[in-house]
Amino acid sequence: MGRFSKAIAAVKDQTSIRLARSGSKTSLSDLDVAIVKATSHDECLSDECHILAILNLTSNSPIYVASCVNTISQRLNKTRNWVVALKTLMLVRRLLLDGNPLYEHEIFFATRRGTRLLNMSDFRDTLKSNTWDYAAFVRAFALFLDEQLEYKMQGKRETESSSSRVVKNDGERTRPEAIVLPVCELKNYQLFALNNHLMQLLERFLACRPAGEARTHRMVMVALYPLLVQSFQIYQDLKEVMGVLTNRFDELNIPLAVKVYGIFRRVSTQYEELEMFYDWCKSVGIARTSEYPEIDKISQTKLDNMDERIKEKSKE
Repeated sequence: MGRFSKAIAAVKDQTSIRLARSGSKTSLSDLDVAIVKATSHDECLSDECHILAILNLTSNSPIYVASCVNTISQRLNKTRNWVVALKTLMLVRRLLLDGNPLYEHEIFFATRRGTRLLNMSDFRDTLKSNTWDYAAFVRAFALFLDEQLEYKMQGKRETESSSSRVVKNDGERTRPEAIVLPVCELKNYQLFALNNHLMQLLERFLACRPAGEARTHRMVMVALYPLLVQSFQIYQDLKEVMGVLTNRFDELNIPLAVKVYGIFRRVSTQYEELEMFYDWCKSVGIARTSEYPEIDKISQTKLDNMDERIKEKSKE
């Protein structure tokens, strides 16, 4: 960023801070100021103290959570700067991970009302001509967060609507306690639903592979790191589901066997892309090499054997 552009960006941040401080309530203005400072135009990383201040101010107040989400939404809606957008999305991720549980509900429904939070598909950095790759990473990052939140919220809805165990405490009914089953005990439809979620999450992660100049920018690397670490668990969970599908394959009827075969073909391609993505991440030093899982790729022989077994089933 040139000297003139930095000066303009600094003025914008200072103006936003002054506007935030003109609010009627001191603590709410403190919250807005902390958000502006945590999502400044400066390409240096956000100061952790501002993020902690936001988490602290919103830890016990639904009103402050709603105000925070509203301010973040306005920040994303107004900015045309990829640095501000990415910092804001990184803040959203922290709020979902470490913040008040109400953030999940507020951000999920705000996004689905059309508010600019995780629906960043039309985001462009219009201030500079060489920022396409950065803007693309911002869009992919937002999609990953949105898919992850959708996964969690759908799980909550299914838990609330499914049959559950009612726990009695001193003769009074309390909230139902969900029964969480091991993957190997899930019914086929549950297994397919879980598998679809994991494949979608993995697809969103693969789309976060930076291109062009974004491949070497420190902020992009820092933003990518927690997603990379999360992908390790996504891979392990998907591997477990695929193992159960393999064990059940011979018991399935033909339509379900064909469905599983299609899943394995798609995941085979994803694993190839994942291995290439991991190789690149290792080459630029994102995470320790020892942290990466060994990708158990699906061989063409395995796919051919599954196809052959389906043909045999159709003759039985």
